[in-house]
Amino acid sequence: MTGVCGCCGALRPRYKRLVDNIFPEDPEDGLVKANMEKLTFYALSAPEKLDRIGAYLSERLSRDVARHRYGYVCIAMEALDQLLMACHCQSINLFVESFLKMVRKLLESDKPSLQILGTNSFVKFANIEEDTPSYHRSYDFFVSRFSEMCHSSYEDPDIRTKIRMAGIKGLQGVVRKTVNDELQANIWDPQHMDKIVPSLLFNLQSGERTESRSPSPLQASEKEKESPVELTERCFRELLGRAAYGNIKNAITPVLMHLDNHSLWEGKTFAVRCFKIIMYSIQSQHSHLVIQQLLGHLDANSKNSATVRAGIVEVLLEAAAIASSGSVGPTVLEVFNTLLRQLRLSVDYELTGSYDGNTNIGTKIIKAHEERQLQEAVIRTIGSFANTLPTYQRSEVMLFIMGKIPVPGVHLALPSTGSGPEGTRMIQIMLLKSLVQVTAGFQTTNMLTALPNSFLEPLLSFSLTEDPEARLLVLQILLSLIDRHDNRPKFSNISIISDISVLKLKVDKCSRQDNLFMKKHGQQLYRHIYLGCKEQSSGREHYETLFALLGLLSVELANEEVVVDLIRLTLALQDLALSTDEALPVYNRCAVHALAAAYLNLICQLTTVPAFCQHIHEVIEARQKESPFLLPEDVFIDNPKLLSSLEKVEGDVLFLQSKITEVLGGSGYNTERLATPYVPQYTDEDRLSKRKSIGETISLQVEVESRNSPEKEERTPTEEITFETLKNAIVDSVGMEEQERERRRLVVEKFQKAPFEEIAAHCGARATLLQSKLNQIFEITIRPPPSPSGTISSGYGQTQSRSVPIYEMKFPDLCVY
Repeated sequence: MTGVCGCCGALRPRYKRLVDNIFPEDPEDGLVKANMEKLTFYALSAPEKLDRIGAYLSERLSRDVARHRYGYVCIAMEALDQLLMACHCQSINLFVESFLKMVRKLLESDKPSLQILGTNSFVKFANIEEDTPSYHRSYDFFVSRFSEMCHSSYEDPDIRTKIRMAGIKGLQGVVRKTVNDELQANIWDPQHMDKIVPSLLFNLQSGERTESRSPSPLQASEKEKESPVELTERCFRELLGRAAYGNIKNAITPVLMHLDNHSLWEGKTFAVRCFKIIMYSIQSQHSHLVIQQLLGHLDANSKNSATVRAGIVEVLLEAAAIASSGSVGPTVLEVFNTLLRQLRLSVDYELTGSYDGNTNIGTKIIKAHEERQLQEAVIRTIGSFANTLPTYQRSEVMLFIMGKIPVPGVHLALPSTGSGPEGTRMIQIMLLKSLVQVTAGFQTTNMLTALPNSFLEPLLSFSLTEDPEARLLVLQILLSLIDRHDNRPKFSNISIISDISVLKLKVDKCSRQDNLFMKKHGQQLYRHIYLGCKEQSSGREHYETLFALLGLLSVELANEEVVVDLIRLTLALQDLALSTDEALPVYNRCAVHALAAAYLNLICQLTTVPAFCQHIHEVIEARQKESPFLLPEDVFIDNPKLLSSLEKVEGDVLFLQSKITEVLGGSGYNTERLATPYVPQYTDEDRLSKRKSIGETISLQVEVESRNSPEKEERTPTEEITFETLKNAIVDSVGMEEQERERRRLVVEKFQKAPFEEIAAHCGARATLLQSKLNQIFEITIRPPPSPSGTISSGYGQTQSRSVPIYEMKFPDLCVY
């Protein structure tokens, strides 16, 4: 019998004998290396036998698994690994099929050790670059099985960790094997991503760390490889780093779904960490795609709780900071439009206490608190996005936001809000706060192009509103726009500084563009400063901000003419504080006096005119002795000690316009302009702010009419234009301004106090005159030209043009060809 068996064994194929010889009698001895070398040499010499070797090894492994001979299973897998590493011929595809069949067999086993063994073999295979493509290989089973291992709930925590780490490594191997092979099944398909990404996030979530370790994937040390969290993060980074433009959406969508399903937006920490990893791992040119998906997700959750929306906004804030200039992408205004829409919805929710408009008293307080936090987060995010934009795009965003703000008297009702006037006011405040964020750090060389009329005029109109918070926000926006040399912090406190050199102000020569800007908008700015000081609801912050605005105008945009106007404005403020007609509270009057003193102390040192400085310092010293409550050190403090009334403020404690005009005139300043008191001009902006009566509105319209009326043109005598005429016009310009103001005052007074019948008669006469002029114009333009066929007489003795067909008309011979 022995001889017969030996004879039959010798008749077996050589590859089977070589495979059998690598298995020792005792599996503890491990693989027989000498025989393994013979098998490897045979496989390299006869590559056509490789698929049969793989099939036979697979057969033996399946038999050993069924018989629980796990030692031989390990030897078979080791042999397969070595053959796989050594052979790279064209026949490798058939061998790989046998190899994957064996790996699948191990992964289907209930034994954790076999699952880990199969995973390790698959990872080794994934690192091999195949020379020939495979058209029919599928990895669907491996994606599903490795994802299942990532969620292992094995009782023993150590074994559970090993199984989860094996699952993560397996997914990493699948990605490496398929992501760059166009012939393989697309690993970026939603059916695969919906399994891979949540499995990675599940393991990432188990870590305690709150921040991503580094901004780029690094090689981990051996110690870090023992942690599933570090391994997961490295695998997640690798997956995202390989994502092309068209695959970003499929990779990010499962992340958003996972955060939704497990309520992870509310905690913010894990969501922020996930998107930090995403933003640092993807290619920088794809950053805006992630931002767009987050914005779309924010819109989709518009009626979700405020904490969820705040979490998404917080993630947007962090993502924008990481993505820098690539975060907004091509749709700049759409980003801000989405954020502003969320801001408006949040205001509605806060005021109504419900997402559907029905008031819910029981939850209103909690929701209002959460909505307020959301609003602050949205405003911060708007600022974060704006900081990534160049100057020209930031100007566009400023105009876009300004167009969204309901202007008093224009936007009578907002189309998307049912919260009434309070809602309108809150939206104004929120959008102005957004503008504060957008304008922070704004730098421009040309103020005219950066601040067009379409932005500046609506902005300044808010400085005339009765809401002190809105006025303060407008002043802060103006400070950000004007400050181009970081001088603003140096004017944060109002005080009398004996030597302003300690402030280390950065002063550049005023450019031509700056001169044009001040010539065009200077009077508007002066007027709003004056009216801001006149407001009874102005507090300490308002006056400190107004002082900073005056200081920045002097440092950033001042030429000789601007300096003169600012001094006139300050002296007018002093007169305002002395006046009893305005009914200003005592604190406001003292604050205006202190503001004027602090600014004149600043401007006199900037002009470096000794006599001017001497007069200012003399008045300040007199105030320190007699009236310290007129200086900023005693007014702008927490508990100022003021008099009950300000009745007699005179003598040496006042700045004298005549004295200042005299000392500055000696240094070449325009004495005539200095000697003229500043009077604010009332313009159309009053209609957008505080005008209460219809009579005032009509007076403005009639005033504009009277300025352009033909009667006025007829009354104006024509005179010859000579050099003397031009000279007199320049010299008398101040007087003409006074006459114009007086004329306007009389017109306003007439329409406020005159009887209704008189006003109606006046308007009727004007309407009749206008209609007669229009009739004359229409008669000239509509009347047809004379016909060559002549005219006919009407029954009333008038002539009318006869309508004659063109072929009957008689033309001169010269006109006929």
